Amino acid sequence: MKTAKNIFDDIQARTGNEIMETVLNGSGFRIERIVSRGHRSPDDFWYDQEENEWVIVLKGRAILRFEDKAESLTMNPGDFIEIKKHQRHRVEWTDPDQETVWLAVHYKS
Repeated sequence: MKTAKNIFDDIQARTGNEIMETVLNGSGFRIERIVSRGHRSPDDFWYDQEENEWVIVLKGRAILRFEDKAESLTMNPGDFIEIKKHQRHRVEWTDPDQETVWLAVHYKS
């Protein structure tokens, strides 16, 4: 019998470093758990991914910025967004006082 895992397990044991780990891989998709605490993208850095991404904040708060948008996007628990491949974006801020737990689904289309 398989044992269930919890998406919130082992998030405080490794504070200091942002955690990015693959939860599940499949044909044409990858699900990743990301745990941030005060982490942000480096200055002048933009993600420009080869895959589409659907991301949801499960816990904490974050601010995303898209290169083609004037305003930033604040994300709270339960907020999700689809980011099309090559849509340049960055993480402007994650809450420094608590973990921000993201679930990201990377997929091709």
